[in-house]
Amino acid sequence: MSSDLSIQPFHANYTGDVISLFTEINSALAPAGKEQAFENYIQISLDEDIGRIEEYYSEKQGGFWIALKDEKLVGMCGLEAVSNTNMELRQMYVAPSHRRQGIAQNLLSHAEVQCAKLGKTVLELSTSEIQEAALQLYPNAGFVLQREEVATEASNKTIGGGINRFYFEKQVEEAQQ
Repeated sequence: MSSDLSIQPFHANYTGDVISLFTEINSALAPAGKEQAFENYIQISLDEDIGRIEEYYSEKQGGFWIALKDEKLVGMCGLEAVSNTNMELRQMYVAPSHRRQGIAQNLLSHAEVQCAKLGKTVLELSTSEIQEAALQLYPNAGFVLQREEVATEASNKTIGGGINRFYFEKQVEEAQQ
């Protein structure tokens, strides 16, 4: 990890920054003609998880972490339990001004360690066809594509709207005691 990058558990002081980063990135991701679908997704996510991080990730037996550089939020990610053996990586984003600096890889590695510390053996995630960098990052980090599907219904995990989603997973190593 870069010496000036710190990944730490979410603190409520960063709520506004997390909401701003989430909103900025998802607004920018919206392809022409899908702006309203993205606005709906942003609102659903703010209502269900991004706007209530501590409660949501506690309810989901997981956690949420922020990446800081000079005490400025530059990235984030969450984990939620989806079964006795699996955690799901959620809401992993890196600020556009800080991309291509290894932050996403650091967040992903951190998530794998946390997954193992939580006693889970599989880390799963999904991403969409419009997140091209993510579609390269995950296979390069050892994640294996499990399936693809067209998301039709909006939720706090997808905008729906006919966007193709790709589901990956990876076995994680047992946490060292």
